[in-house]
Amino acid sequence: MPASVQCLHAQVPIMLNARLLRLDDQTHQHAHDYHQLVMSLSGRAEFEVNGSGGEVCRMRACLVPGDADHGFAGMGDNRMLIIDLDEQDVGTEDPELLARLFEAPRYPALDADFQNLLAYAGAELARYGSDPLLARALGGVLLRALHLRLFGESVQRPAGPLDLQRLDSHIQDNLARRITVAELAQVVCLSPSHFHAQFKDCVGLTPHQYLLKTRLDRAARLLRETPLPLVRIAEECGFSSQSALTTATRRYLGLTPRGLRKSDS
Repeated sequence: MPASVQCLHAQVPIMLNARLLRLDDQTHQHAHDYHQLVMSLSGRAEFEVNGSGGEVCRMRACLVPGDADHGFAGMGDNRMLIIDLDEQDVGTEDPELLARLFEAPRYPALDADFQNLLAYAGAELARYGSDPLLARALGGVLLRALHLRLFGESVQRPAGPLDLQRLDSHIQDNLARRITVAELAQVVCLSPSHFHAQFKDCVGLTPHQYLLKTRLDRAARLLRETPLPLVRIAEECGFSSQSALTTATRRYLGLTPRGLRKSDS
């Protein structure tokens, strides 16, 4: 590819590098083994990454995974800020961030605050772009800010154990309806993935298994202690139907609902 093409290849992609570039209006297709984040300081460009097309502008960026085939063409006068990342050379805390950001081509929307941050980074690079430490620091800030917008803040696990009493209270109060893992995670202010892992470590069951056990415990108690019809018990315990209740009790308790009711008489 001739030098005049001004392709997105970094001259020397070292760890993390941020640079400014104008993209010409000819379409270019290529691939490289490092990730790229392309953002517009002014103007627009059209991209296609592994068949996924989109536009880069002030309000939208492009995440290009390493080794992805991609094409691009600038549209008129434009000025792009491009971050190159070599996944093999980043610090120990960054691989998870990169894996999530670059798991697939993306065209994330950029809010006003991020646009202001991007404009500041562009101005600093235009003035001091020859300083590799500055370029790396600005690139890292932009990556982290985008990661937080896409996936939320990194959740810190609480120092103490899960508030099981609070969780149980919420489950008991809402057992008649569908309860999601995300909902339970929100009760104790954790992300779903952190909650799932911490809950299993603490209780010995997954949240789904614990919910089913709680539903079955209440159903068994109502069957033994009340004359409520089976359809009503199924509703109160969060089973989708009387048939679903019967299937669950037979599978996990070894008896049908009627069998459970008779066993206590």
